[in-house]
Amino acid sequence: MVGVGPDGERSSLARVCIVNAEGGILLDVHVQQKERVTDYRTKFSGIRPKDLDQAWPREVVQAWVKDLVTGRVLVGHALHNDLEALEMSHPATGSRDTARYPPFMFQQAQGGRYKSRSLKQLSAEELGLSIQDGEHSPVDDARAALYLYLKHRKVGSGV
Repeated sequence: MVGVGPDGERSSLARVCIVNAEGGILLDVHVQQKERVTDYRTKFSGIRPKDLDQAWPREVVQAWVKDLVTGRVLVGHALHNDLEALEMSHPATGSRDTARYPPFMFQQAQGGRYKSRSLKQLSAEELGLSIQDGEHSPVDDARAALYLYLKHRKVGSGV
C-alpha cells in the first residue's frame, strides 16, 4: 500500500504478489494509482516512485488475481485486508488466514478477546525466519504465511 490524499492518510493498493503452493511467484506486479501518491511508505511498502512508472491498471490486476485464486485455497495473513484492497471476496471455506488461526493468537487479558500476532513475530517464532527487518517484501510475506500454513495444516484434510 501507498498513501494517497492529504498527508498520505488513505491507503491505496500499489503491489500484488501471489505465490503457489511451493512458494514460487505466480504474480508480482505494481498497480497504477488513480490519485497522486503523497506517501510512498517505502520503509513499509518497499515501493518507490519509479516502481509505479510501469504499473498495471487496477482492473487488469484484479482480473489476474481473480483468475489465479478462483477455485483454489487462498492462504495469507489478515486476508481480509488484502481482499478489501483488491475489492474482492473469496469463500471462507477456501481461505486459510494465519492471523485468525487460534493457536497463533493470544488472549489480551484473562477472559479477554483473542488477538492475532504479527506475521513478523509468527515467522520468527514458528519458522525461524526473519522478515520485515528492512523494506517490506510482499513476496517474503506471502511465503511466510504459506510456510506457517504448511507447517500447521491438518494432514489428510485435503487442503
